[in-house]
Amino acid sequence: MPAVKHYEHYLNIINTGLESLTFPEQPASLYEPIKFSLDLGGKRLRPVLLLIANELYGGKEKEALPAALAIEVFHNFTLMHDDIMDKAPLRRGKPTVHEKWDTNSAILSGDQMLVWAYSLLSGTNEFYLSQAYTLFNETAKGVCEGQRWDMDFEQLEKVDDLQYIQMITLKTAVLLAASLQMGALLAGADEFEQKHIYQFGLNLGISFQLQDDLLDVFGSTADVGKIQGGDIVANKKTYLWIVAHKLANDENQKQLLHWSSNKNADQKDKIRAVKKIYETLGIPALAEERKSYFYMEALKHLDQLSLPQEKKNILQGLAQNLMDRIS
Repeated sequence: MPAVKHYEHYLNIINTGLESLTFPEQPASLYEPIKFSLDLGGKRLRPVLLLIANELYGGKEKEALPAALAIEVFHNFTLMHDDIMDKAPLRRGKPTVHEKWDTNSAILSGDQMLVWAYSLLSGTNEFYLSQAYTLFNETAKGVCEGQRWDMDFEQLEKVDDLQYIQMITLKTAVLLAASLQMGALLAGADEFEQKHIYQFGLNLGISFQLQDDLLDVFGSTADVGKIQGGDIVANKKTYLWIVAHKLANDENQKQLLHWSSNKNADQKDKIRAVKKIYETLGIPALAEERKSYFYMEALKHLDQLSLPQEKKNILQGLAQNLMDRIS
């Protein structure tokens, strides 16, 4: 089965699994935001990768599905809380939960999603349950640390690119990596295989986030499902921002400082001006180069797996489709 058909097959399984989840009717104000969040859709990348890894190692889909659903519910919990902290108005082209309801509702519904994720994970085969919980807990810990670093960066005048890579490794990449490892674990793969499929996912996740940084500025609202240039408006220290400040001459530094400190600046003017500075400094090409580096590192770990080449090709095809995505 080609990589895309693999993805679509498991995407349908995940969507069906999520649709089959039942919610208590009351309090409606607690559960309606959760249903709204899960109904927004998305690529379901992490649970799909979990099921694919599980299949490639000969696992049983039925036994892996609870963990896959747990990963997706957990991921949406993090997005709901991230949107509050980022004051994001849109998620996947729709109002964020805190905008549609209110901040307190989004916090509490998000908390319930975290509890629910653990409840779903408890449906894992008892033989693997302890290892699954350990992997899940370490991953959740890393995601929270990454989000805290992201918030701390907002208060720092300077952040270097290595600090940024470490932050996105925790905030974004560890969950993608853990999804692949979880799938392999639940199929009985040994530690060597788990290690390299994790590193494949980790490097792919870093590359994925660098792609998102690029899309935020150089994609469109229709493409990415959120406001174009939202990171610029929010003065977020993305890879583009960090490298721009590192390479900027005095005049460009002056302009960047002006736009980041001017709270009354027109958003469109700010995005246009900062985007032009990025282009002048060659930032898009540098970000593409860094993104490609981590993608190639991912492929090195893929090569280490003992899977037959036709199975490795499935993972490589999915990785390539991910990097070629518009959104």
